[in-house]
Amino acid sequence: MSNLQESHLNRARASLRQTLSWYNSLRKSGQASRELTGLVKPELEMLTSTLNKLDQNVVRIAAFGLVSRGKSSVLNALLGQKVLQTGPLNGVTQYPRSIRWSPSEKVQVELIDTPGLDEIAGEIRAKMAKDVAQQADLILFVVSGDITRTEYNALLELRKSQKPLILVFNKIDLYPDTDRETVYRNLQQLGAGNLLEKPLQPDEIVMVAAEPSPLEVRVEYPDGRVDYEWETLPPQIDELRKTILNILNREGRSLLALNALVQAKFTEEIIAQKTIGAREQQAEELIWQFAKYKALAVALNPIAVLDVFGGAVADLALIRSLAKVYGLPMTGFQAGKILKTIFLSSGGLLLGELGTSVVFGFDKSASIVAGDNPANITGFIGSALVQSGIAGYGAVTIGKAAKVYLEAGCTWGQFGASTVIQEILATVPKETILHRLQQELGWLKPDNL
Repeated sequence: MSNLQESHLNRARASLRQTLSWYNSLRKSGQASRELTGLVKPELEMLTSTLNKLDQNVVRIAAFGLVSRGKSSVLNALLGQKVLQTGPLNGVTQYPRSIRWSPSEKVQVELIDTPGLDEIAGEIRAKMAKDVAQQADLILFVVSGDITRTEYNALLELRKSQKPLILVFNKIDLYPDTDRETVYRNLQQLGAGNLLEKPLQPDEIVMVAAEPSPLEVRVEYPDGRVDYEWETLPPQIDELRKTILNILNREGRSLLALNALVQAKFTEEIIAQKTIGAREQQAEELIWQFAKYKALAVALNPIAVLDVFGGAVADLALIRSLAKVYGLPMTGFQAGKILKTIFLSSGGLLLGELGTSVVFGFDKSASIVAGDNPANITGFIGSALVQSGIAGYGAVTIGKAAKVYLEAGCTWGQFGASTVIQEILATVPKETILHRLQQELGWLKPDNL
């Protein structure tokens, strides 16, 4: 297991380093203008920060929940000391706060406490929660009973962050055993984020009493006096601590790798969007230039088969030239895959144009073979004009479609973030929380990345 995790971590590092190297080489070679370099500087810094986080090998665990559910108390109980402020008033935690936790010699954890998701200034808190969730490797969602509508909606939003999540049922000391089990079963169904999903597994939902209510006890003295005192009970947190450690030992480095790659994927997509936006006019001019040259070359070529072959070569060259304009990674093999995808997804439009071009190509060839009388020359010119129009329109269509695919597919390639994410998800063992996340959350499946 450790070798597999180390492999995941190394693949993630290689992916990030390749991406940073690619953009740095563009900057040094002058292909990326000073304006564009400044435009994507925040994203490149984010990629560097993500790589540094991988090298530090520290797992981030963030606690979320509504006010008064005991998020800070849960983290204090894990730490074994009251470091984070708690109290009876709502909104004790005003801003995210992180604390280092060393549950074992081999594992380093950063615990992040967050404000309640239903507090005042909701929009600001929602953005804060989203930012923290993106940085986290594992999420604790703390509840203290049956899930409310607000909690359910918050849970759905957090699941969109594509992170493993443990549902923490806190304050179980307030429930009789029967009621506690009923709430637990309800949480198993709802906690998956969808009533149709499979119930949560034992390591995805844990019952705790992070800060049990004091218990009144009767005290009898030797002289016969009777008094009553309030006794502070120890936290019931061992099950959560054990669950977290099991997950970290079993798949902690894989979690780090996957989270870094998901962040890199989103960051690279932003870079692609900014780059494509900045070079829109240059790309449009390139597409029309290719369309004119392709139309002219096809019109003048007398051999039908070479029309088709030459047109395909021109389309591949157009895709790679567009990638070069945008400064995005692109190999000949990837260009071929994009061209094939465009043809297959065009609803038969481009395939129909290809067939029509072949027919007119043979007509044109036949006119040349038949001789030099005026009728044959007229036939050649007519077929050439139709064929050139088809070829030019096809080049424009492919160019515009390629722009979309280049933006969406900028994270593919041998060491692309999406490719390595797919590799990790394909190799994680079935008993891991990552495997269940892949199975249950459709947006994390490899085909949807």
